[in-house]
Amino acid sequence: MAVTFRDYYEILGVNRDADEKKIKAAYRKLARKWHPDLHSGKDKDKAEEKFKEINEAYEVLSDSEKRAKYDRLGSNWRNGDQFDPGDMGSSYYYSSDFNPQDFQGFSDFFASVFGGSPGGKRATSFYEGPMRGQDIESEIEITLEEAYHGGSKSLRLSAGSVCPQCSGRGITQRSICSRCGGTGSIPSTRTVEVKIPPGVIEGSTIRLKGQGGEGTGDGPRGDLYLKVHLLPHPVFTVKGRDIETEINLRPDQAVLGDKVTVPTLERSVNLTIPPGTFSGRRLRLKDKGLPARDGSHGDQYVKININIPANISEDEKELYRKIREIYEK
Repeated sequence: MAVTFRDYYEILGVNRDADEKKIKAAYRKLARKWHPDLHSGKDKDKAEEKFKEINEAYEVLSDSEKRAKYDRLGSNWRNGDQFDPGDMGSSYYYSSDFNPQDFQGFSDFFASVFGGSPGGKRATSFYEGPMRGQDIESEIEITLEEAYHGGSKSLRLSAGSVCPQCSGRGITQRSICSRCGGTGSIPSTRTVEVKIPPGVIEGSTIRLKGQGGEGTGDGPRGDLYLKVHLLPHPVFTVKGRDIETEINLRPDQAVLGDKVTVPTLERSVNLTIPPGTFSGRRLRLKDKGLPARDGSHGDQYVKININIPANISEDEKELYRKIREIYEK
């Protein structure tokens, strides 16, 4: 009996050497995309057919016995649109006593290859052992002070948890799980406490072990990876582990030099302004930047701006006139 061949790897969009993790990830992504409840009208009919194909492909490729049997099709595995299981040898068969209820919504091709064997049992079981949960990636925004000193903060996290009806498999009694729609997870929200180590910088990652996706079959949770984003600061700008701020000097301070107070991430310090300092010059405060794991620190740079007062007295104007006369001699 000729039936239409189905390329399960192509349906899930994975290579033939894809491991269990990649197959599961591809299945869940496609199941969410094509879930019939997310479509309407003509699109809903298309989504239902696509959803059946996805679940059938996952039924085979997620089961080691079925996948091995499917892979043994050998030279016949892409023998055109029509495929005759009778040409595959004694390891393959078409079961005349196939019960459609056992594989509800699955194709004739599936029934031809996996329908049943005399004296044997159908390979229809799912892997029930412990499986580690998926790692989750998210983002966290922190202040520059939190990056410098470290600390902790609560983060509200939206992530899926294992569906209690199908135990994360997406299928119950050979039908798509009605609770999760075949994705194996249901939406959930939880609060996690994040410990922020001192010295994290823009783009770095904080790992929270065991705070990722829920495992199945008493398997452990995955990990949570949080990408750090630093919030803008009113005083400092950040460049790697270095920070920078700006101060305004009067002309006399720039010409003659002075001592001024400058803020840092710890406390204010006195900075010596050398005589003849020009606008745009950057003075360094060593080790006043963000800390690193090895105990070292970045630096703080102070950019100089020369500030001309908007309102000056007649005495001040007279002094500026005298300075101009000196230059004009």
